[in-house]
Amino acid sequence: MTDETGFHESFEHELGELINRYSEENGSNTPDYILASYLVSCLENFNKASRAREKWFGKELRIGGDL
Repeated sequence: MTDETGFHESFEHELGELINRYSEENGSNTPDYILASYLVSCLENFNKASRAREKWFGKELRIGGDL
């Protein structure tokens, strides 16, 4: 998911470069940009699940706030 600033595209691109720099794509023989896209999708889905959990609990959890 990309916002108007291009942050997500930039993040995904840099993540792909980091994966490549450490040759982390070698374990699965998957191109770094595919792994980067997958990991960004995982993060987006985790955030979505976290918001659903907050809704279910009926309260918004904030960083540094009460749990």
